[in-house]
Amino acid sequence: MTRRPAEHPDAVDLFLEQWRKELPGVDATPMAVFGRLHRSFMRYQTLINEVFEQHGINMAAFDVLTALRRSGPPYRRTSGELAAVSLVSSGGVTLRVDRLEAAGLVVRERDADDRRVVYARLTEQGLDLVERVAQAHFANEKGMLEGLSEVEQERLGRLLSKLERSLENAERTRPTVV
Repeated sequence: MTRRPAEHPDAVDLFLEQWRKELPGVDATPMAVFGRLHRSFMRYQTLINEVFEQHGINMAAFDVLTALRRSGPPYRRTSGELAAVSLVSSGGVTLRVDRLEAAGLVVRERDADDRRVVYARLTEQGLDLVERVAQAHFANEKGMLEGLSEVEQERLGRLLSKLERSLENAERTRPTVV
């Protein structure tokens, strides 16, 4: 693995050097990727949460609101559909929708043809909020990437996609722990 220049080491470089000294027979080089990925995610989470807090919501609320907004008019989905696009259980979605409904950002509607089907639909207030937050959120993310060229951003996006596929494969092929 390529090492960073000695004049610009980061915390992960320090960790790797310490592991090389303390456990020389253990290959800790994956930390060069996962350590930096974790540290970057922690910073990212802090920066995006600032935007959400300015608008009085959290990441979970934004997740549901954007899933509804992305669905297009009439901006509604069932709990099962929301669970599928947000990687949260139907029970988790129900709790989120309960909170958004109490805040006046969504309403629940029964399907006209099948009364067993219930949709969560954005209200006008919810639609206005999600559009304002999305604009601020994407501008915030763009600012976070200013240190990377467009080519580097595209390359990193492709590499992270490849990493996700590698992790999915690792999940499928890992031995079952008994």
